Amino acid sequence: MLGMGMTLGPQDFSKIYKSPQIIALGVTLQFLIMPAWAALLVWFLQLPKEFAVGLILVACCPGGTASNVVVFLAKARVALSVCLTLCSTLTAVVLTPWLTYFYAGHYVPIEPWALFKSILLVVLFPLVLGVSWNYWFARSAKSVAAFSPVISVLFILLIVGYILAVKREAILENGLILLTAAGLLHMGGFFLGYLCARLLGKNLQESQTLSIEVGMQNSGLGAALATQNFPTMPMAPAPCAMSAILHCLIGSVLASFWSNLNTKNSTQGKIGEMEKQ
Repeated sequence: MLGMGMTLGPQDFSKIYKSPQIIALGVTLQFLIMPAWAALLVWFLQLPKEFAVGLILVACCPGGTASNVVVFLAKARVALSVCLTLCSTLTAVVLTPWLTYFYAGHYVPIEPWALFKSILLVVLFPLVLGVSWNYWFARSAKSVAAFSPVISVLFILLIVGYILAVKREAILENGLILLTAAGLLHMGGFFLGYLCARLLGKNLQESQTLSIEVGMQNSGLGAALATQNFPTMPMAPAPCAMSAILHCLIGSVLASFWSNLNTKNSTQGKIGEMEKQ
């Protein structure tokens, strides 16, 4: 979050006002589709309580910055993706605790205020610090931002790797159901995000961007929140760790397909313009 904040400037926030409708749509789809889809999967797959809470928690998290990279690789709308990630992250400060409480509160007693305070500390504080640093000390922020994405990725890998290592036996024992649940969660997110965007009249690249933003979660945040807020449920972070792996794999496959499609469409458009001339 600190690294993300240092890459943001006033121009990024001003973009929100230029396209308020599609940004509002993207954030709405993010928090409408994923938590409800996760709750449906939990019921359908009859997941154990700890896996159920972890899957719902990661589905209630905002989009991750990895989605910006996948959108870039897909040759979709990168600026829109950055704005959506920013807005969903800010909105998550309020929505993630209350959606988790709404969808997972019957599995385990959940204190929305405890989750809220965790998100303030883990999300909002470092994000505001990063934005302020970039605003007041732009030169040093630019220098740090050159390598901060690599550090961010390493930290996420350490979080995910630690969970996979510590929970190794339980994850191997329940590997198939974890893979199925996390895989279906993200495949459903990508598909439903794209379908809703197209049904609402968005163009191809906008729909691709919304699909990626809906389908990719901030799994590292989910794992941190699960570890901190559900100490009596040691396996709750496991679906978050599995999610971190699968959404990147599925997103990369989609990015490759859409990149080729967008390149082809762009080439055909240029040829069409030349023929008209």
